[in-house]
Amino acid sequence: MDVKKVLFISQEIHPYVPASTMSNLGCDMPRGIQEKGIEVRTFMPRYGIINERRNQLHEVIRLSGMNIIIDDTDHPLIIKVATLQPTRMQVYFMDNDDYFDRHSTEGLEIDTHPADNDERSIFFVRGSVETVKKLRWDASIVHCTGWITALTALYLKHKYNDDPSFRTGKIVVSLVPDGFEGALDPRFVEKLRLEGFSDEQLAVLGSEPVDYRTLMRIAIDNADAIVEALPGADPELVAYAKASGKPYLDCTADEGRAQALADFYTSL
Repeated sequence: MDVKKVLFISQEIHPYVPASTMSNLGCDMPRGIQEKGIEVRTFMPRYGIINERRNQLHEVIRLSGMNIIIDDTDHPLIIKVATLQPTRMQVYFMDNDDYFDRHSTEGLEIDTHPADNDERSIFFVRGSVETVKKLRWDASIVHCTGWITALTALYLKHKYNDDPSFRTGKIVVSLVPDGFEGALDPRFVEKLRLEGFSDEQLAVLGSEPVDYRTLMRIAIDNADAIVEALPGADPELVAYAKASGKPYLDCTADEGRAQALADFYTSL
């Protein structure tokens, strides 16, 4: 496959959020792929901790204005964009006052307000996918990193599979050590049914409240390929991914990661 465009949907990207293994990866992977001559777009949540003035975020009016309905409640989608220097890589931010505008100085909303994480994940994934549709940006690869992106493969395989922006692209899921404690809202699966997913499509989630491992299993089940992107990924999920028989890449070392990813994308 001739890989010309790669869409990265990421939980965290440095320098917009504090430096960490996860946020550094969110920056380094797309930057490395862009340096290989491949066109890149990146998407992340617009966490309240992000300083919009310092990072020069601005709203994209033509992309904003959609309402995303979750559990019969409307949530306006606001799209903001920034250019990451010196690479000039475009980063799109999914914004909404209900989920990402708490102005927290303590950390990211996924950590400080975990009760909303089920809907926050649905909103972020749907917002990202709808924005790509509006951009008419047809990616060869959609690479998802972080548990908040885990539903992307489910949506692309079953809700957007006929859309021209995603019909031919391959979905890659990263395994990273970024899990959450406990479980998502007990009504999470019910809310996904309201999104139009069938019991069969949601079967892997089971009947108990969904924890991190269970959420990532539905990502693996619907992905086309899996990348072990950082050391320390959950060994049960690594084993589950390898047992799936899907293409699998271990690129936990920083050195040579970009070339290994580029070659892996091409092989898909």
